[in-house]
Amino acid sequence: MTVGLGGLCVQGVAGKGITWMITVEATHWSHAFPFTEEPSLYTVKALFILDNDGNRLLSKYYDRELYPSIKEQKNFERNVFNKTHKADNEIAFVEGMTVVYKSSIDLFFYVVGSAQENELMLVSVLSCLFESLSQILRKNVERRCLLDNMEGVFLIVDEIIDGGVILESDPQQVLQKVNYRADESPLSEQSVAQVLQSAKEQIKWSILK
Repeated sequence: MTVGLGGLCVQGVAGKGITWMITVEATHWSHAFPFTEEPSLYTVKALFILDNDGNRLLSKYYDRELYPSIKEQKNFERNVFNKTHKADNEIAFVEGMTVVYKSSIDLFFYVVGSAQENELMLVSVLSCLFESLSQILRKNVERRCLLDNMEGVFLIVDEIIDGGVILESDPQQVLQKVNYRADESPLSEQSVAQVLQSAKEQIKWSILK
């Protein structure tokens, strides 16, 4: 039996001990098998917020193979902070990763992607995160207000990114989804305490794994 498909010719004999012969014309190879073109899916490898001293306030890593331990994550964050906190740029390349960042008073916001990632997509995530937080914090984007509203911060991050996949880049859509309005009162101390306790539990289980 012989089957021809473009530049691909497949020949075989039915029965026991089947033998096949496959020939491919070189001129058609790149069209039939575009191995050099990898499928692209805009993803975020990590997102974290540090204070003015480089200490972690919030951190999420979506790629389990990227810095799997908390120690490795904090080392990476420290390297990123050291390279960016005195720089005037908005993008950096650290340890083979693309990092876009933004600062506000005593906070630094970072979104991390692979070296091949579309920088504009990462910037759109960063801008959405900052604008969303700016509204729930009444434009007072600084450490104390952030810590006082951690539940809102977690909700916003989860609405923007899910498992590393970008869900939303429009701040207004994000705020609607988390049921926030600019005139709403800050979150209660009890709500903040619950979120912080949940975060501690997540860290504990991460260490035990």
